[in-house]
Amino acid sequence: MTEPEPEGVGTRAASGVLWLTAQKWAVRVSGFVTLIILTRQISPQQFGVVAAAMTVIPMVYLLSDLGFSTYLLQADTIDQETSSTAFWASAAAGAVLSGALAGAAPLMAAAFEIPELESVLRTLVLAIVPTVLGAVPLALLRRAMNFRAVAFQSLIAALLAQVVAVVAALADAGVWALVAQVIVTQWVTMLLAWHGARWRPSLQLSIPQFRYMTLFGLRVSSVDLVATSRIWAEGWIISVTLGTVAFGLLNIAQRLVQVAQELTAASLVPVSTVVFARVRDSRERLRATYLKALGVSYGVVSPIMVLVVVLAPVLVPLMFGDEWTRSAIPSRALAIAGIITLGAMLDHGLFYGLSRPGTWLVYSIVVDSATVGMTAFTVRWGLVGVAVGFVVVAAAATFARWLLVATLLGVPSAAVASPFRRVMLPTALTMIFGVFAMEFVSGRTDGRLVVLVSVGVLTGLMEVVLLRLLAGTVVRDALSLLPLPARWTCRVERLMLFDVSAGPRVPASSDPLR
Repeated sequence: MTEPEPEGVGTRAASGVLWLTAQKWAVRVSGFVTLIILTRQISPQQFGVVAAAMTVIPMVYLLSDLGFSTYLLQADTIDQETSSTAFWASAAAGAVLSGALAGAAPLMAAAFEIPELESVLRTLVLAIVPTVLGAVPLALLRRAMNFRAVAFQSLIAALLAQVVAVVAALADAGVWALVAQVIVTQWVTMLLAWHGARWRPSLQLSIPQFRYMTLFGLRVSSVDLVATSRIWAEGWIISVTLGTVAFGLLNIAQRLVQVAQELTAASLVPVSTVVFARVRDSRERLRATYLKALGVSYGVVSPIMVLVVVLAPVLVPLMFGDEWTRSAIPSRALAIAGIITLGAMLDHGLFYGLSRPGTWLVYSIVVDSATVGMTAFTVRWGLVGVAVGFVVVAAAATFARWLLVATLLGVPSAAVASPFRRVMLPTALTMIFGVFAMEFVSGRTDGRLVVLVSVGVLTGLMEVVLLRLLAGTVVRDALSLLPLPARWTCRVERLMLFDVSAGPRVPASSDPLR
């Protein structure tokens, strides 16, 4: 693989953001359609079995990789010896952990009190093998900034896996349709990464290099390990206390909110990360950039989350079927928590960009531990209690994060909280309006689609009006980030009920996001 020329890094990075964003949209949209089909063929109990398995598999992925792929991405220079050392070390770790997982499968099944989990975990070893083998070639593609190839590989793998899952589900394969989707995704991704990277490992190994990469990898992967441990603990508590069906219902609620959040934030977060790296040497520009990006993030994502909160009672059974109706309330709570914790995505990049991963690790440990503790406490009240617990922890974690970011940037905590306050007032008012509109319309018609469309339109219009009145600068900032000609931006602003002649405008030369 060849390194990108220095003068072409900016252009290739921008192009990479566009390719990866397009790929994410295509995968998420097609995946959501696939999910709608699968939920009508596969029971909540079967979804719960695979959800339990997927609390374990990501941890094996992380431990097998050892953080070496991240090291290859950021190292100043790498040679055949370095990449080969990373490959063979990861392969060895993957082999050991795959064997350990197969041997521990009965214990995991007993811990979750799900007998079917044993065979599912042993079969999912077939997904660990390609993940480990493809880690180095995929890292080399990313290092060479060949994001177009990475995007196409991910898209092709996801689409093929979705087709396999749907065909298997329609053939009454049940839980094995979901297992097949995971396995096919990893194998296709691995094969395409090897083809695209055109790299082969050698037997040139370096023990000192292995030790250095291991120390680095442990530091950068600690946050992910904490997160996967929290997911495993939550899954275990819910599965043992409430049963596999409840875990499956919660899993669908989480997927619905995750898709809505990722589709709306996908194009903003990567751009913001690049901008943070460019302006970090100037504290004033960094502060202005962060606060503006935070406000835009809330403004972009909150309207979609509001629609999930308002429409979930009709949206969930209409899309997934009546047996998934109990996923509606968790979806509402998780959407509210998603709005509250949205800033964490930007804050993660901010702390890493300013070389403060240790602070973020401590924050993650505290928050994830609190989440597990809250789940253990609230699970006695069922899925509703668990979901409400997520909201409580999200609120407390956000308050703590404001204090950390304020200290890092050298600004008052009220300044960090201000974008949240500006957007939350119209968001809360819109939620209240939407819930009352849902009750009013659903009481006068039995047509779910009619209720969905009419309430969705009314709620969306109300959100636009309230954002214009109470947080107009947020939407104007969001429009300023779009790559549109000035005349089109003005037209969109007018459609959004803005008077473009009113209020001061920030000159382009002093706008930190331009």
